[in-house]
Amino acid sequence: MRSHAKQGGVVAPGSRGKQRRGDPSWKVPVLGLIGIVGFLALWELLPRLDLVDRRYLPPATEVLAAAGSNLGSGTFWSDVYDTMLAWAIGLGTAALAATVLGLVIGMSQFLRRYTNSTIEFLRPIPSVALIPLAVLLFGIGIESALMLIIYACFWQVLIQVLYGVADVDSVAMNTAQSYGFSYIQRVRDVVIPTVLPYFMTGIRLGAAVALILAITAGLVIGSPGLGSAISRAQQGGAITNMYALILATGILGVIINLAARYVERRVLSWHTSVRAELAA
Repeated sequence: MRSHAKQGGVVAPGSRGKQRRGDPSWKVPVLGLIGIVGFLALWELLPRLDLVDRRYLPPATEVLAAAGSNLGSGTFWSDVYDTMLAWAIGLGTAALAATVLGLVIGMSQFLRRYTNSTIEFLRPIPSVALIPLAVLLFGIGIESALMLIIYACFWQVLIQVLYGVADVDSVAMNTAQSYGFSYIQRVRDVVIPTVLPYFMTGIRLGAAVALILAITAGLVIGSPGLGSAISRAQQGGAITNMYALILATGILGVIINLAARYVERRVLSWHTSVRAELAA
């Protein structure tokens, strides 16, 4: 389990830093901007040159104009709010439950042994397979989206927390116990500092998964949010606005990822992997 834990995200930041070492600080964002401009130019040319039917793929400039118009629409921001509300509640609930359960299971050899098969059985079940059950239980409300988000994100965080607890130095734990540390003190001073990098990796992965499930719930179930707005635009023949809304979900995903990485760096500024990345 320990080798998997190191692959789960604790070593990864350092490796990213090594790959960029020696590159000018401006190179990565400039190359990224060139890639975006090139993609938009190709998107613009395909329908303009009639290589693709513009009824199904409008030019990029028209989609960007529709996206700009959406910024002044109260309905659009209401859909964004509904999506982010489901995202935040679902991710937060899953993270809290997975952290508590992960610490309890991880610190008990008995529980680790007798829950491993159950976890490995439930974890691979895709959240979308629970859509019929969610609709039966909660209808098309936000509760259905929350059920899917919580189920998917729970495993992302739980597995990382279990990896983190398994990586706790047994010598440090025995030393703390010999010095008379209580159970709470051992968890606070020994376990949590080791688990925290793994936990942050789980949160970063779960944040992306939560957004995907929030959009999916709207598309498939009709739960309020950007997903249902995309579905309505498609059914109403507003293809340009449909692409504008899809573009908005992509931008939202980028913002969430950047925010998660920023929080991760701030929280783990003391960790060697993050320090190596920042130094690079």
